[in-house]
Amino acid sequence: MDFATLHLWPLLLMLPFMLLGMFVSYRLKSKFKKYSKIQLSNGLTGKQIAETMLITHGIEDVKVTSVQGTLTDHYNPINKTVNLSAEVYSGSSAAAVAVAAHECGHAIQHAEAYKPLTLRSKLVPVQNASGSIIQIITMIAFIGGNILFSVFPVTEFIVLMIVLNLVLFLFALVTLPVEFDASKRALAWIKTNNVVNAQEYEMSQDALKWAAMTYVVAALSALMSVVYWVAQFFISRD
Repeated sequence: MDFATLHLWPLLLMLPFMLLGMFVSYRLKSKFKKYSKIQLSNGLTGKQIAETMLITHGIEDVKVTSVQGTLTDHYNPINKTVNLSAEVYSGSSAAAVAVAAHECGHAIQHAEAYKPLTLRSKLVPVQNASGSIIQIITMIAFIGGNILFSVFPVTEFIVLMIVLNLVLFLFALVTLPVEFDASKRALAWIKTNNVVNAQEYEMSQDALKWAAMTYVVAALSALMSVVYWVAQFFISRD
């Protein structure tokens, strides 16, 4: 087995998931754009919604801030900040309420020591290291694959790639309950507290559904990477 053989199947195997990921990303952006134009009947901004949700859950040590970019919203457990993109932070729409409440869902998970979130946080350094190693190896392989395999046995190389991709898959798998639970908390809160009307609720629910799909696709793609390298392992032994 040579370098060329190793790099023939990944493209064919991952192509459907690449296309699916592009489709889901397109749908998410189109939904967000559509729902961002529909103003909330109560006129509340994402910042106000986030702060209110945190207060109603007794969380007073989390700050709501604005960050640059689109769909860059996230919760940072290290400095306890709910970071909202400008469009969500200042916006008053079905999309803004969905995203703001979702990120607060992560803050609530953190406050309650939600186990999947705790596990994901512990996996972050390992996941980052694994991703970086894969990028370095891939770059070296493309520049001089035959040289790499002449000094690094193919079987050992494949085993290393299996381990590294397993870490990425594990991280993606653990991420799923974290994201789904945050959306569940968000939707339950905005409905219970009558933050939105029935139509706005459906829009918020739809937006979060497509956001969750991006994590599902990521997990499937990570799984297929593991499958590919496992297959290569058995092929290399023939």
